[in-house]
Amino acid sequence: MTSDGYSFPVAISRLTEGETSREPQNIRAIKWLLDQPGRSVAVVTPQKQFHGDSLKRLVARPGVLHLSCRGLSVGSLSGRRVLYAWPDRKHLNELWDVDAEALAVIEWNENETAEWIEDARPIQLLQGKTVQPPSPSGDDAPEASEPLPNGVEEILEHIAAWAAGYSTGLKRNEEDKLKADMMNRPERWGPITVEQVRTKCRALGMRPDDVDTVAGFLQRRKEGRRFNVQSSYRTFHFT
Repeated sequence: MTSDGYSFPVAISRLTEGETSREPQNIRAIKWLLDQPGRSVAVVTPQKQFHGDSLKRLVARPGVLHLSCRGLSVGSLSGRRVLYAWPDRKHLNELWDVDAEALAVIEWNENETAEWIEDARPIQLLQGKTVQPPSPSGDDAPEASEPLPNGVEEILEHIAAWAAGYSTGLKRNEEDKLKADMMNRPERWGPITVEQVRTKCRALGMRPDDVDTVAGFLQRRKEGRRFNVQSSYRTFHFT
């Protein structure tokens, strides 16, 4: 079963209320991953040294590739079944273009994974049960948000289209155009909240890193900060 966010099976193992050890959580993720069809296995941990007997046994298996988050290239996960232990939001964002055969995430902090779960719609592995992602249709379908005023809706649509044209997301010149507009047209952005921008960018299918970038620009402007942009864009604003 694939998720909406990935073209291959994805699951997240979560600590269940009443569990006093992380080991059953680790075991659930390992079992689910090894049950998926595929070839080699890669295990990603924050550091090479870690705790967890079941994970250590998996890493010790012949042919299992063990990587740490530091300096990780998602290309090294291509064509593998991947167990990703305790990633934060930043590292989950980097999995956007991963070309794995299956992905099992071991959750550490719910705040770090909440938005990724909404986007990726993984199977949730809990104590004694497996929770399938809700159907995106019918009663579970998200309500369409109100169009953002002052032309912001159209601006974000342009930004999303630009970002979709590149494998690495937004380019610097496109970021500079957006930052310049935020400075040169403060009345446009004043009524718009950071959460509205984040919600709209996600609805437009933007990469998580680009969502964070765009929402972060507006947050900085609301804090009264200014941007340094290329001289050719200093007077730029969207029409």
